[in-house]
Amino acid sequence: MKALVHDKVSPHMLRLGSAEPPAPRPDQALVEVVSFSFNFGEVAFRSPEAPAGLIPGWDAAGVVARAAVDGSGPPAGTRVVTFGWTGAWAELRAVDTANLAVVPDGLDLGATAALPVAGVSALQALRALGPIVGRRVLITGASGGVGRFAVQLAHLAGARVIASVGSPERGEGLAELGASEVIVGPEALRERVFGVVDNVGGRQLADAYLRLEAGGTVVAVGKASREPTTIDFEEARIQVDRGRIEAFNLHAPLGQELATLVDFAERGALSLPIGWRGDWVDYREAADHLLNRRIKGKAVLDVRRVS
Repeated sequence: MKALVHDKVSPHMLRLGSAEPPAPRPDQALVEVVSFSFNFGEVAFRSPEAPAGLIPGWDAAGVVARAAVDGSGPPAGTRVVTFGWTGAWAELRAVDTANLAVVPDGLDLGATAALPVAGVSALQALRALGPIVGRRVLITGASGGVGRFAVQLAHLAGARVIASVGSPERGEGLAELGASEVIVGPEALRERVFGVVDNVGGRQLADAYLRLEAGGTVVAVGKASREPTTIDFEEARIQVDRGRIEAFNLHAPLGQELATLVDFAERGALSLPIGWRGDWVDYREAADHLLNRRIKGKAVLDVRRVS
């Protein structure tokens, strides 16, 4: 089969080549991939020490080619969106049945590849804040994939959402997704916030922390800035009353939460924020645009069978 494989001497350490088809475990379905997505973290922070020929990739959508032999999961022919820490960027992937969700016919199957890591990260991060009805919630890096999902989900949960972006142009469309305010950087906040979902790291994470209400929380999800965060805790003790920072890690399996997001999307309550979509042979273009912050939302690559 064809796949994007790890090759440390190629641009983005990726090469479109050949690989052996996966051999599913009894609790895994074999899925014929229709589309997959790029997440900033899996492109920006790839390790050159990965084994040559490894197939990376977290998110993919497709059709079950062979059901799991243990009887779990959907039958062959079912449309599904899937998650796993490797193997998405290929014509076939083996996936744990606990990490997939059925996609109804009314949704664009390929578009649901935008959901798993970005959508579920947004959902889990917001849950970590606790009840947010009527609360002010700041989303930094709101123009990205996690950010655009977080804006929508926080709005659905009843929060007053403040979306922080890098420029006014990056903020276009966020009000329509549910943002009450769109600002350029946390320093532009006019009032303190109950909670923060931070996707940027670096100075923005420190700035956001200093603008918490008493007992507020920052959930540190991403590091789009690629900068370390330094916080002056002497200053913080003066400005913040019992604020805390929680480092975020995605908790798998994702199947149930994926099903929730698919249901929201089917009902029209959740938009799938795709800022770039094209053929997977153009993976270098997609990666370039993603890393240079030229995409509002997610990059989705459609898998065209190549000989």
